[in-house]
Amino acid sequence: MSNPRVILASASPRRRELLRLVGIDHEVRPADIDESYFRDEQPAAHAERLARGKAETIAAIAGPDTVTIGSDTIVVVDGDVLGKPRDHEHAKQMLRRLSGRSHVVMTGVAVAWRGRTLSGVEEVGVTFRSLSDDEIDRYIDTGEPMDKAGAYGIQGFGATIVDRVDGDYFAVMGLALNRLARLLRDAGLRYDFGPISAD
Repeated sequence: MSNPRVILASASPRRRELLRLVGIDHEVRPADIDESYFRDEQPAAHAERLARGKAETIAAIAGPDTVTIGSDTIVVVDGDVLGKPRDHEHAKQMLRRLSGRSHVVMTGVAVAWRGRTLSGVEEVGVTFRSLSDDEIDRYIDTGEPMDKAGAYGIQGFGATIVDRVDGDYFAVMGLALNRLARLLRDAGLRYDFGPISAD
């Protein structure tokens, strides 16, 4: 058994932290891809396509014997996808919309290894408590919402505004670890609660 090189095709500090959490040694090489929507593209298909695109873009550079992991997370409410806010006012609009209700977080995950890419999407229900405008402004003032889909991060101050999570908490953070472990196995790799290994 050998331990192949592993690359995370993302600049997200949350994703790096999650891979470290489960003992997967890795390098970071963000993929620069076009994240625009295709016409009539469904949210889950969009998240999966971007995860695959990130993994495949870096795999093409790194070579087939490198395990490349891609991921993309989106927030969906009333069928609309909420990306990262443009500014304070845009973040406020998003958080007002999410206040006191449920939405869906979709995280696409992809593993590229030896010329194949396996992928899937984890869908998680998240419910916010009701937020006053003052709370929303103070949360935005922390700076946390500005680089996150849906204008919140569940692992930081945002933990205090989430009432409930129905599904994989780590997918809401940005990387569905359980699904990743299954994809690694399906790709013919071995993950035994530590470094990834291959025959």
